[in-house]
Amino acid sequence: MPTVGFLYPGYSAEDDYPTFERMLGNVRLVVRHTLMRTDAHEVNALLDIGGEDVLGEGADALRAQGVDAAVWACTSGSFVFGWDGAEAQVEGVRTASGVPASSTSFAFVNACRALDVRRVAVAATYPRDVASRFVEFLGHVGIEVTSLSYEGIFTAAEVGTLTREQVIDFVAANDHPDAEAVLVPDTALHTADCLEDLETRIGKPVLTANQVTVWEGLRLIGDHSTREGLGTLFRCGDRGTTGVRPS
Repeated sequence: MPTVGFLYPGYSAEDDYPTFERMLGNVRLVVRHTLMRTDAHEVNALLDIGGEDVLGEGADALRAQGVDAAVWACTSGSFVFGWDGAEAQVEGVRTASGVPASSTSFAFVNACRALDVRRVAVAATYPRDVASRFVEFLGHVGIEVTSLSYEGIFTAAEVGTLTREQVIDFVAANDHPDAEAVLVPDTALHTADCLEDLETRIGKPVLTANQVTVWEGLRLIGDHSTREGLGTLFRCGDRGTTGVRPS
């Protein structure tokens, strides 16, 4: 069975991945928890969370498990490095794991390209300074952020406690009429079981961190099948996008 490995920092919403696995069928999703010395949505802490030593150890473990692709499942721990730094980060994961690799930040860009989305609203759980770096990352490839909201939640642990209803209300409150989609960039946020309800409530595509991370993993193994129940992104498949970087 095809297997995608995910490097996931700490413990917050990792249970989204077994949920996705059950909904997808015919693919195995393996989560490898990586070291989080400090749980903080703060630049220095995020640089440590996504450090070469941390990801290298995790990628080695995924190689031993025989995965077919590897994804660094952390948005803030990738975009905080900037575009070039995030590319180098993914290259390190690819080398250590021996398989095609990517990260959640690149997954968001690839998902926007697959849906032909160029204007987005960003509903971020992070503090303002961290959320602003995501805007810069998207801007590198010409994705316009029509509005940025930031909840200022300092830890992933706290984000992981938000209920399904709180997540839906939060995302709906931070849409923008000019946005073609809403991006929700935090893998600590549980969203696997509410993607369809989010889109029904808002009336447009919603791209969440764990959703695009799983989609990116399938893209890396060449699985472009359409699937129901996981939002517009999975219903449309890949639309032939080859990704923003070599994998």
